[in-house]
Amino acid sequence: MCPHDPACPDAEAPDREAARTLATHPEQGWSLLCNGVVLFEDTGELLPSGTVIAPHRPDPLVGAA
Repeated sequence: MCPHDPACPDAEAPDREAARTLATHPEQGWSLLCNGVVLFEDTGELLPSGTVIAPHRPDPLVGAA
């Protein structure tokens, strides 16, 4: 469980990316959050349950005229 006060968001919560970073490996492009989520630099995520969240970075070309 999360030792922080207030506790970090659960891995299934919509704001799961707000959890504190426990380990970061920028040379490999990922970070481990306190809630067990592996966050990748392309904004993709791997949840502790094994669920994969596709990258959700905004597309800078959408709406460009």
